[in-house]
Amino acid sequence: MIAGLRVGARLAVAAALVLVAYFSITLAQIWLRGREHSSRDAAAILVFGTTEDNGTPSAELTDRLETALALYRAGRAGYVAVTGSRQPGDRYTEAGVSATFLERHGVPADRVIVGGGVDTWQNVESVAPALVRRGLTTVLTVTDPFHEYRAMAIASDLGLTPFPSPVADSPTVHYGLWRYYLKEALEVGVARVVGYQRLSEWTARTPLRG
Repeated sequence: MIAGLRVGARLAVAAALVLVAYFSITLAQIWLRGREHSSRDAAAILVFGTTEDNGTPSAELTDRLETALALYRAGRAGYVAVTGSRQPGDRYTEAGVSATFLERHGVPADRVIVGGGVDTWQNVESVAPALVRRGLTTVLTVTDPFHEYRAMAIASDLGLTPFPSPVADSPTVHYGLWRYYLKEALEVGVARVVGYQRLSEWTARTPLRG
């Protein structure tokens, strides 16, 4: 009886150590990916949505859009895909606000592909078919550094070839950044086992459109 308990305790400790190692390695991979900035050109720029304020991009979204503008103006890609649906209580979608911002700053409307989605999987899923139909399968993924790994993994799952282009100076760094990295490590670690689509089905709400 006692021997059996000892074996069980050892197995539990071993399993805990494996899990700690697994998520620690995942966290390190996320951290390193967020520091990569590809020099490759691509067919399109993929901008991941985040909050807007009554038709005006938030500081975080503005940073992503300005990064995308810089890439577009440098000739790094010929199209920009924007994502994000409405949050509860919002009048505008994140993608719509992003498209308006880009067009006001000189990107032709026919070069902007507008999607939706309330999480990363839905973001990519909302624009991937339109990108693939146009033959725009290589993308520069523009998002916060802590989000870059998951964004690229999902883009790959949905038939795109992503290259990292994380923002350089996101305002998010002022809001408990370590919590974002831990959240990403947990979600990526789980998604590697169950799949990113399944994780989205478990956690995402229905997007608000319009």
